[in-house]
Amino acid sequence: MTTITGLFRPLLLAALAAAFTGCGRSNPGLTTARTLEVLPTDGALTDATRYYRAMGLASAHTPVSFVGKVSFFASPSPDTTIALVSVSIPTRSLTFAREGDIYRAQYAVQLRLNQGGGEVQRMDASEIVRVGSFRETTRTDESVIFQRYLRVPPGAYTFGFIVRDVGSTRTSADTLGVSVPRLGSGSVSSPLAVYQVQARQRLDSLPSALPSPRSTAVFGRDSSVVVYLEAYGDATVIPIRISVRNESGTMLWADTSNLGRRGGLLSGVVAIPVARLGVGVGHVSFMRLDTRDSSATPIFVSFGDELPVAPFEDMLTYLRFFASPSRLVALRNAPPEQRAQLWIDFLRATDPDPVSPAHEGLRDYFGRIQTANDRFRTEGVIGWLSDRGMVYVSLGEPDEVAEQLVTVRDRRLGTASRVPVQIWVYRRHRTQLIFTDEMQAGRWELTPESESQFRALASRLLAQQ
Repeated sequence: MTTITGLFRPLLLAALAAAFTGCGRSNPGLTTARTLEVLPTDGALTDATRYYRAMGLASAHTPVSFVGKVSFFASPSPDTTIALVSVSIPTRSLTFAREGDIYRAQYAVQLRLNQGGGEVQRMDASEIVRVGSFRETTRTDESVIFQRYLRVPPGAYTFGFIVRDVGSTRTSADTLGVSVPRLGSGSVSSPLAVYQVQARQRLDSLPSALPSPRSTAVFGRDSSVVVYLEAYGDATVIPIRISVRNESGTMLWADTSNLGRRGGLLSGVVAIPVARLGVGVGHVSFMRLDTRDSSATPIFVSFGDELPVAPFEDMLTYLRFFASPSRLVALRNAPPEQRAQLWIDFLRATDPDPVSPAHEGLRDYFGRIQTANDRFRTEGVIGWLSDRGMVYVSLGEPDEVAEQLVTVRDRRLGTASRVPVQIWVYRRHRTQLIFTDEMQAGRWELTPESESQFRALASRLLAQQ
């Protein structure tokens, strides 16, 4: 099934395709998580691939960005488990062509289920995406959702994901080690992050859910993440304990709830408060208090699709050339439970176009950081923290750049040398800044006078924020 999502939440169901097949053997488990790596500050700032893979999801950032997830539900027989395979693709990764008054793209998804070195199940699908405006073709969020149901015997498998943009030659792939659980009386399903869901009432039917493969919320925008859970057995009501821990194992939030009977099984939804999670990966565990069976799912809280994938403190470091020191100090000193609201206040105060859903100021600012990292990568430090990088990030593209050789005399030694000089002209600020490369090693530094001039101008601009 392919779903086109709305501006922040899914709105349009584009196609429906559910398929059942069979295979393999063995015991309970969850998607295998991978070790979390810290995203380097000089890499692609918005690339969350390492985080998604650490969450136990399949993921690729380029050339076709996607996130794939596998969730499990009971079938009428404990010897077979229903696997929900979902894939998230941003429309920006697809090639759209004009088709009358709309825009059309096509993509293909291939799933390969391997066990013991051999392929035991295979699925190939091709879907068409139609959107009503060019703007919808450039989205970076979870805007296209593909899903299929498979019937799989319990056991250890490798899921191979291949996602192809049919309108070009671009293809991305990833693999995921998965332990398919045996779900019978006394057990619980995989927790499933959803946009919307209708609880099923019979084991021989399918959950009617619009899943969030990324299992992601945006800090300061989303109030909660809705998670759907099923339990199996003869009880009328069962109590469950919910707990959320961060990557270091610290308890962030805990609560208890009940799953009630709906027809032939028990189910319910739980809203996980985003403000209590903070930015980063949280692990949500659900435990049946009657049988002690449990399952878990990761939730990733980000600053937004076009903003850096970074912890809260790192984000404030990134903002050093965007916001005044007083604003950043207020954010840095805020208690964790107040940070979400203060971040909302910060976004509102600095958004140049509050009517637009995007924060163009931050989008452009981080675009300059990425450009500086690429353009000034040979400066000896991370590009955006080099002298030219700091000026570029703070002031933008200069109106004019002149480069020449200047004779510099050393009075002490009585020698003279030719030194490269760059002059950046900013007419809108009525200033010009001079960089020199005295060692002629490609490391350009502001002259002392220009550095003082730049810092004074940058301070004035930040004070206006």
